[in-house]
Amino acid sequence: MRPAGEVRQALLQACVQLATPEQGVTLREMAHQAQVGLDAAAMTIKHMRRAGQIHIAGERRVDYRNRPVAEYVPTQLAQGKGCMSPAHVLQVWAG
Repeated sequence: MRPAGEVRQALLQACVQLATPEQGVTLREMAHQAQVGLDAAAMTIKHMRRAGQIHIAGERRVDYRNRPVAEYVPTQLAQGKGCMSPAHVLQVWAG
């Protein structure tokens, strides 16, 4: 399997940095933190969900949209493991 690209790594790191047990991270927040375009972020997040790296934790109302948006959290936070150091996330990601 080939290694994850820069966009995926940046989005995962942004998700780890911004997500808390109380609140997840929206697509826009992740893209902004990772300095990635919204289209690239949307496609990559779709693939990250399919790969099991992140999960939808809930929904949140935002000013820029009429409908609630999804909140994403890293898999470890969704499972309640609590070990969210960047080194641990990279270790899990590397397999």
